[in-house]
Amino acid sequence: MRTQRLTLSVLAVTGLLATAACGTEKSDGGSSSVGAGQQTKITGKQWKVDSVDVGGTTYKAPADAHIEFGEDGKVGGNYGCNHFGATAEMQGDTIKVGSDTLQTKMACGEKPMEFEAKMAETIADSTITTKVDGDKLTLTTKDGDTVKLTAEKPAKLEGTKWSVTGSTNKGGTVTALASEAEGKVHLTFDGKGSVRGQLGCNRVTAEATVSDGRITLGSPGTTRMMCSPSLMETEKALLKLFNGKATYEIKHRTLTLTSENGSGFEAVAAK
Repeated sequence: MRTQRLTLSVLAVTGLLATAACGTEKSDGGSSSVGAGQQTKITGKQWKVDSVDVGGTTYKAPADAHIEFGEDGKVGGNYGCNHFGATAEMQGDTIKVGSDTLQTKMACGEKPMEFEAKMAETIADSTITTKVDGDKLTLTTKDGDTVKLTAEKPAKLEGTKWSVTGSTNKGGTVTALASEAEGKVHLTFDGKGSVRGQLGCNRVTAEATVSDGRITLGSPGTTRMMCSPSLMETEKALLKLFNGKATYEIKHRTLTLTSENGSGFEAVAAK
């Protein structure tokens, strides 16, 4: 059974997502007022986690795994399934992550959870050396374990393939997709008045008008396949977004779309 938590409560602790605004798309303007050196190279960006190497074994990261280093002495992001946040002290090329790490407690598939455990083991309550090479960042622990990351450009709402990672309700609770649906649910807004994608079982297309921070979604046209109960349940939840208006929020490469009744979904920009 999946465990549900209020994701936003943890993200608020990090302070890293506070600048995201409904209906806006934030760009990586770089960091400022943090002095010269290594800190200016890693703050003010979202770093996609490529892999984690623990004990000589390399683990490839899920699509949503990322880290942000704030100018306010905090670090946060996503382990691959759950969001996390902690205090962090940055001195030169060294970062000391505090023992006060908080994280949500959703359950995902076996591979994302395995990766999450390894990344948490490496990042939480540790002293890390940083090395920047262009848009690449390597974090190395005292034990020699490493996290490899790549700086990401912010995604645009339109023209991006948004891979859905979880559903939300009006209370702000985020529920991860059923493991069977992982990687099978996505939407793309074409910027020409329509949206199309995959609901997990059936393909969907509909009119989509973006204006004043809102998206008006028309009646959905879908194929008529029948799939497993978990996929059909996911599809049913997503179809509730259509035939109405929704607000959207983009933070770097993460999209949250919320309908007028409070339900919605979270998605990440696919590669």
